Amino acid sequence: MKYIISLIVSLLFSLSIASQSLEWPPVSSETKPWSRWWWPGSIVSREDLSKVMEQYSEAGLGGLELTVLYGVKGYESKFIPYLSPEWMKMFEHTLKEANRLNMGIDLANASSWPFGGPWVTDNDASRYVAFKTFTLREGETLDEKIEYIQEPSVRWNSPYRIDIKEIKDPVCLNPNLQQLAIDQIRFEKPIPVQTLMAYSNDGKIIELTDKIDKEGKLLWRAPAGTWTLYAVFSGWHGKMVERAGPGGEGYVIDHFSGDAIRNYLERFDKAFAGYDLSHLRGFFNDSYEVDDARGQADWTLNLFDEFQKRRGYNLKEHLPALFQKDNPEKNSMVLCDYRQTISDLLLDNFTRGWTSWAHEKGKLTRNQAHGSPGNILDLYAATDIPETEGTEIFRSRFATSAANVTGKRVVSAEAATWLDEHFSSTLADIKKAADMFFVAGVNHIVYHGTCFSPPDDPWPGFQFYAAAELNPANPIWADFHALNSYITRVQSFMQTGKPGNDVLLYFPASDTYSAYNRLMLDHFDGTGQRFRDTFFRKAAEEMNSMGYTFDFISDLQLMQCRVNGENIVTEGGTEYKVVVVPECRYIPVETFNKLCNLAEKGAIIIFYGNLPSDVSGFGDFEIKKEILNHLKNQLKFEEAGEGLRRAITGSGKVLQGNTIEKLLSLSGISRETLVDSGLEFCRRRGSDGSIYFIRNPSDKIFKGRILLCSASRSAALFNPMTGEKGRAPGMRMKDGKTELYLEFKPGESFIVRTYSKVVSGPEYYFYEPAGQSQALSGNWQLEFKEGGPVLPASCSLEEPVLWTTLQGEGYQDFSGSAFYKTTFSKPVKRAKYYSLNLGKVNESARIVLNGEYVATLTGPDFTVVIPAEKLKKFNTLEVRVTNLAANRIAYMDRKGIEWKKFYNTNFPPRLPQNRKDGLFDASAWPARPSGMKGPVSLTPVRQIRVSGK
Repeated sequence: MKYIISLIVSLLFSLSIASQSLEWPPVSSETKPWSRWWWPGSIVSREDLSKVMEQYSEAGLGGLELTVLYGVKGYESKFIPYLSPEWMKMFEHTLKEANRLNMGIDLANASSWPFGGPWVTDNDASRYVAFKTFTLREGETLDEKIEYIQEPSVRWNSPYRIDIKEIKDPVCLNPNLQQLAIDQIRFEKPIPVQTLMAYSNDGKIIELTDKIDKEGKLLWRAPAGTWTLYAVFSGWHGKMVERAGPGGEGYVIDHFSGDAIRNYLERFDKAFAGYDLSHLRGFFNDSYEVDDARGQADWTLNLFDEFQKRRGYNLKEHLPALFQKDNPEKNSMVLCDYRQTISDLLLDNFTRGWTSWAHEKGKLTRNQAHGSPGNILDLYAATDIPETEGTEIFRSRFATSAANVTGKRVVSAEAATWLDEHFSSTLADIKKAADMFFVAGVNHIVYHGTCFSPPDDPWPGFQFYAAAELNPANPIWADFHALNSYITRVQSFMQTGKPGNDVLLYFPASDTYSAYNRLMLDHFDGTGQRFRDTFFRKAAEEMNSMGYTFDFISDLQLMQCRVNGENIVTEGGTEYKVVVVPECRYIPVETFNKLCNLAEKGAIIIFYGNLPSDVSGFGDFEIKKEILNHLKNQLKFEEAGEGLRRAITGSGKVLQGNTIEKLLSLSGISRETLVDSGLEFCRRRGSDGSIYFIRNPSDKIFKGRILLCSASRSAALFNPMTGEKGRAPGMRMKDGKTELYLEFKPGESFIVRTYSKVVSGPEYYFYEPAGQSQALSGNWQLEFKEGGPVLPASCSLEEPVLWTTLQGEGYQDFSGSAFYKTTFSKPVKRAKYYSLNLGKVNESARIVLNGEYVATLTGPDFTVVIPAEKLKKFNTLEVRVTNLAANRIAYMDRKGIEWKKFYNTNFPPRLPQNRKDGLFDASAWPARPSGMKGPVSLTPVRQIRVSGK
């Protein structure tokens, strides 16, 4: 009897555990979406901050990244200088309010981007390199001075212009920096010489730097031979902080200097002293945009010393090759070493230095490494939360790969940055952008963004130009909570478990370092034009299209890998099954040796295309190339069929061939075949199964079975838009994989969770028509309650129509929400469920039936299933439809009502056809379709029963 009772208790406990597994994961401030929060001019007050933060919280935002921005014209008396005591009081109040509202806060470590400010001195500011050459023969002396005069120039961010001679040097001394809005400035003055080297025609090298007197005269007579002199100078690049707010204007720092970042951060230490920053999560660094200016910031004052230390030889002795004046082979090798050194300095001094500073304060760092002149995989990995942006999936893969390889739980994305022209992005557009990031492996959305605006400021209030305008003034705010709930549910799953990718794709940075592109630096940002015809991009595109899961890996990260059984384990503890090395010419010999070592210990290494032919860099290249050739000769390849070769080495193997699919198949790597149906996915490993985010990016419905490369005993579906969940219909095992039935509306997504144990709970049902549709036509009431510029007159309609098709005052200009209301009888056809279809809607809809909230729909599909018990004999349906701000903005531009009132870049257009007098202008826009066109219908539906046999 005791045994039976014990067994029953055990079974009940097991069932309770199983049923819990079908719950959505817990929600935290971090699983919710965040938003970049601009403070224009820091025109804030405690009361206004509290009010708007409550609105943000109610809309479902989990956190904010505070970034100070240029000011607003007419509000100059309310400007609060960045990091001033008054500013710090506002910041401290923000943190206290965030704590009260259970929201997180990050702080950008500059007033906009890149790092810089008025406290950055000439020694710490970004620098460029310049050189001159002279020729002397035996017995000659140099008559001209060793001197380089910097050419004066200014790049402006606003129409305001003055003569550069009227601008004080240093630029921070000027009192009207908001009005000046300078992007870059170089004053006419001599720039310091770094070194002077002499090279003879017979190979002799002499340093002459100490032979230059104070007037710049060279005190040296050329000995026998013909001598070429290289004078190297370091100038001030002049890049200013972009879009800086009051008190934040100044030079951008030298990102390669350890002293520069230390001195820069001391200003924050002083400002923070005495304030409670305990609720601050971390600090943020925006994308590397130092060089979107005239020339490159391609030097640092101690570069020669750092180069000697890191590369093992004296760069001064090879200046002709550095400046691409030697033979092409040596030019490439020395350039590679120079670029590798720049990458090392950016990693060690700036990125790690900044992160160490934050960690000393108990804070995290969030970093956008893209666009940097260095290996962005390493730069992303050196911070706590790598962050991507943009619309190219492989660009995002650099950030997510760095997170996955190094074991970071969270990877973020700057989302909804200028998706469309101003005031034209719908909630569906933003969801689509977020879904692309989720497919790439992002699990922490940070909108771009939300501009603080005083609640009493005239509509549309303060705005930032490169944004989706996600603030309470925008009409889409009315239904913003629905999108935020969706993203929260997705992220609640995607922030759990570990990465579930099989392949490590080696990133051959040395090929790019070695290729001269008429500039000293090269910047890394996705797999764009420079990788167009490479095996690296081809491998990424082919694996992605065929459903193979992969992450990129750098040389530095590969050196940290080990083998566990047949798996390759990265420094973050993430396991992979194979390393793919795409065809490249150059590779560090240390990397090739590591690959051979991994294979010896049991790993599978694939060379896609030919093996590397050269070592990277110039230092000891002859010895290193000899080692490379020796290691290659140790690989005894044999034919493996279908054009592939195989070499057994130790307990592992090395494969080589020109077809990535055949190579992966020979390695035992399975692909996710759901991509053949046009679906996209991201896979993670849970503690007891797998987690899939799957989306339908097409405009067509998908219905059918899919096969997942995950052995399981159970599977469940979670709908992140509706919150519904249930056991996966038609689930069965097939050849060791999980097969199940799914239906996707256009743009729809699901979380699919597989389990290694049997779980209980209700099944997830899809629906099919069970009778004829009933049109809800007849008497409809249309009423405008929220928006402007004026509320159009209410009216009666025979059927729903777009309000922009109505004649009368205000309909075409209106932006806001209108209510469509009708009554209808319960359908004659009896059913347990009915599908309500709103037809064509612009742009989102909130549905209330008989006074009870049903759903908020953001499109592109506007259907919802309603249980029969929700219907009465006579029913009242109310649909609140919300459009975009576009029509009201166009009205204001046509009427000449001022709202573009910002310093600096003010409000430029995204598209050239919307430019007038240099600014965005919507006066020529026709009325954007708005409202509900229908037809609205109710269809009896039944649950689809799918067999798992």
